Amino acid sequence: MGVTRFSHLGLCVADLDRSLRFYREGLGFREASRLEVKGEPSDTLLEIDGVELDAVYLLRDGFCLELLAYRAPGALGSAAPRAMNAVGFTHLSFKVVGIDAVLAALTALGGRVLEATRVDNPVLGASAVFLVDPDGTRIELVEMADAASSAQGMATSSEGRD
Repeated sequence: MGVTRFSHLGLCVADLDRSLRFYREGLGFREASRLEVKGEPSDTLLEIDGVELDAVYLLRDGFCLELLAYRAPGALGSAAPRAMNAVGFTHLSFKVVGIDAVLAALTALGGRVLEATRVDNPVLGASAVFLVDPDGTRIELVEMADAASSAQGMATSSEGRD
Protein backbone atom coordinates (compact mmCIF):
# COMPACT_ATOMS: atom_id res chain seq x y z
CA MET A 1 0.00 0.00 0.00
CA GLY A 2 1.16 3.56 -0.67
CA VAL A 3 3.10 5.25 -3.44
CA THR A 4 5.40 2.71 -5.05
CA ARG A 5 7.38 4.75 -7.60
CA PHE A 6 7.55 7.83 -9.80
CA SER A 7 5.86 7.31 -13.17
CA HIS A 8 6.36 10.33 -15.45
CA LEU A 9 6.12 14.08 -15.91
CA GLY A 10 3.67 15.30 -18.57
CA LEU A 11 4.47 18.21 -20.87
CA CYS A 12 1.87 19.68 -23.24
CA VAL A 13 3.35 20.59 -26.64
CA ALA A 14 1.93 22.45 -29.63
CA ASP A 15 3.74 20.49 -32.35
CA LEU A 16 4.58 16.87 -31.53
CA ASP A 17 7.06 16.29 -34.37
CA ARG A 18 8.99 19.47 -33.54
CA SER A 19 9.13 18.56 -29.84
CA LEU A 20 10.20 14.99 -30.57
CA ARG A 21 13.13 16.30 -32.64
CA PHE A 22 14.10 18.72 -29.87
CA TYR A 23 13.99 16.21 -27.02
CA ARG A 24 15.39 13.20 -28.90
CA GLU A 25 18.04 14.79 -31.11
CA GLY A 26 18.93 17.69 -28.84
CA LEU A 27 18.63 16.27 -25.33
CA GLY A 28 19.20 12.56 -25.91
CA PHE A 29 15.82 11.15 -24.92
CA ARG A 30 14.67 7.93 -26.56
CA GLU A 31 11.11 7.04 -27.39
CA ALA A 32 9.68 4.28 -25.19
CA SER A 33 6.04 4.15 -26.28
CA ARG A 34 3.07 5.99 -27.76
CA LEU A 35 -0.56 6.19 -26.80
CA GLU A 36 -3.54 7.62 -28.68
CA VAL A 37 -6.29 8.93 -26.42
CA LYS A 38 -9.83 9.83 -27.44
CA GLY A 39 -13.09 10.32 -25.52
CA GLU A 40 -14.03 8.55 -22.29
CA PRO A 41 -12.67 7.74 -19.80
CA SER A 42 -9.97 10.27 -20.69
CA ASP A 43 -12.48 13.14 -20.94
CA THR A 44 -13.28 12.58 -17.27
CA LEU A 45 -9.71 11.98 -16.13
CA LEU A 46 -8.31 15.05 -17.93
CA GLU A 47 -11.40 17.23 -17.36
CA ILE A 48 -11.58 18.06 -21.08
CA ASP A 49 -14.68 17.30 -23.14
CA GLY A 50 -14.01 15.72 -26.53
CA VAL A 51 -10.33 15.13 -25.87
CA GLU A 52 -8.15 13.71 -28.63
CA LEU A 53 -4.45 13.55 -28.00
CA ASP A 54 -1.24 11.72 -28.77
CA ALA A 55 1.06 10.90 -25.88
CA VAL A 56 4.68 9.93 -26.47
CA TYR A 57 6.78 8.63 -23.58
CA LEU A 58 10.45 9.55 -23.71
CA LEU A 59 13.17 8.14 -21.45
CA ARG A 60 16.53 9.43 -20.33
CA ASP A 61 18.61 8.53 -17.27
CA GLY A 62 15.66 6.73 -15.66
CA PHE A 63 13.37 9.76 -16.09
CA CYS A 64 10.18 9.53 -18.16
CA LEU A 65 8.89 12.63 -19.96
CA GLU A 66 5.41 12.36 -21.50
CA LEU A 67 4.82 14.70 -24.44
CA LEU A 68 1.11 15.46 -24.81
CA ALA A 69 -0.09 16.78 -28.16
CA TYR A 70 -3.80 17.72 -28.10
CA ARG A 71 -5.51 17.35 -31.47
CA ALA A 72 -8.77 18.42 -29.83
CA PRO A 73 -9.45 20.82 -28.30
CA GLY A 74 -5.87 21.97 -29.01
CA ALA A 75 -3.09 23.30 -26.80
CA LEU A 76 -3.73 26.44 -24.74
CA GLY A 77 -1.37 29.19 -23.61
CA SER A 78 1.65 30.92 -25.02
CA ALA A 79 5.25 29.90 -25.56
CA ALA A 80 6.49 32.73 -23.33
CA PRO A 81 8.76 31.47 -20.53
CA ARG A 82 7.11 31.43 -17.10
CA ALA A 83 8.69 33.29 -14.23
CA MET A 84 10.95 31.07 -12.13
CA ASN A 85 9.02 32.01 -9.00
CA ALA A 86 5.63 31.10 -10.50
CA VAL A 87 4.04 28.28 -8.52
CA GLY A 88 4.40 24.90 -10.20
CA PHE A 89 6.88 23.17 -12.48
CA THR A 90 9.75 25.55 -13.31
CA HIS A 91 12.32 23.78 -15.47
CA LEU A 92 14.27 20.71 -16.54
CA SER A 93 18.02 20.68 -15.88
CA PHE A 94 20.81 18.86 -17.71
CA LYS A 95 24.53 18.50 -17.07
CA VAL A 96 26.46 19.08 -20.30
CA VAL A 97 29.95 19.07 -21.74
CA GLY A 98 30.57 21.83 -24.26
CA ILE A 99 27.75 24.19 -23.28
CA ASP A 100 28.11 26.44 -26.35
CA ALA A 101 27.91 23.52 -28.79
CA VAL A 102 24.85 22.15 -26.95
CA LEU A 103 23.20 25.58 -27.10
CA ALA A 104 23.87 25.81 -30.84
CA ALA A 105 22.37 22.36 -31.44
CA LEU A 106 19.27 23.10 -29.35
CA THR A 107 18.80 26.47 -31.06
CA ALA A 108 18.91 24.74 -34.45
CA LEU A 109 16.13 22.43 -33.19
CA GLY A 110 13.83 25.30 -32.20
CA GLY A 111 15.11 26.28 -28.76
CA ARG A 112 15.74 29.89 -27.76
CA VAL A 113 18.61 30.86 -25.46
CA LEU A 114 17.77 33.24 -22.61
CA GLU A 115 21.11 35.06 -22.90
CA ALA A 116 20.53 37.25 -19.83
CA THR A 117 20.55 34.12 -17.63
CA ARG A 118 24.09 33.04 -18.50
CA VAL A 119 26.40 32.83 -15.50
CA ASP A 120 29.97 31.66 -15.07
CA ASN A 121 31.44 30.68 -11.71
CA PRO A 122 35.23 30.41 -11.92
CA VAL A 123 35.47 29.20 -8.31
CA LEU A 124 33.39 26.12 -9.18
CA GLY A 125 34.66 25.98 -12.77
CA ALA A 126 31.03 26.05 -13.86
CA SER A 127 28.72 27.73 -16.33
CA ALA A 128 24.95 27.70 -16.50
CA VAL A 129 22.30 29.15 -18.76
CA PHE A 130 18.61 28.76 -19.44
CA LEU A 131 16.97 28.27 -22.78
CA VAL A 132 13.40 27.48 -23.67
CA ASP A 133 12.15 24.60 -25.78
CA PRO A 134 9.94 25.37 -28.81
CA ASP A 135 6.91 25.69 -26.49
CA GLY A 136 8.54 27.92 -23.87
CA THR A 137 9.48 25.32 -21.24
CA ARG A 138 12.63 26.41 -19.42
CA ILE A 139 15.65 24.14 -19.66
CA GLU A 140 18.78 24.72 -17.60
CA LEU A 141 22.15 23.63 -18.92
CA VAL A 142 24.98 23.28 -16.41
CA GLU A 143 28.61 22.59 -17.29
CA MET A 144 31.00 21.70 -14.50
CA ALA A 145 34.77 21.47 -14.89
CA ASP A 146 34.78 18.38 -12.66
CA ALA A 147 32.88 15.64 -14.51
CA ALA A 148 32.50 13.71 -11.25
CA SER A 149 30.63 16.58 -9.57
CA SER A 150 27.23 16.11 -7.98
CA ALA A 151 23.99 16.18 -9.98
CA GLN A 152 22.99 19.50 -8.46
CA GLY A 153 22.82 22.67 -10.55
CA MET A 154 25.36 25.46 -10.14
CA ALA A 155 23.12 27.66 -7.96
CA THR A 156 22.32 24.87 -5.52
CA SER A 157 25.89 23.57 -5.46
CA SER A 158 27.21 26.97 -4.40
CA GLU A 159 24.57 27.16 -1.66
CA GLY A 160 25.11 23.59 -0.51
CA ARG A 161 21.46 22.51 -0.64
CA ASP A 162 19.03 20.75 -2.97
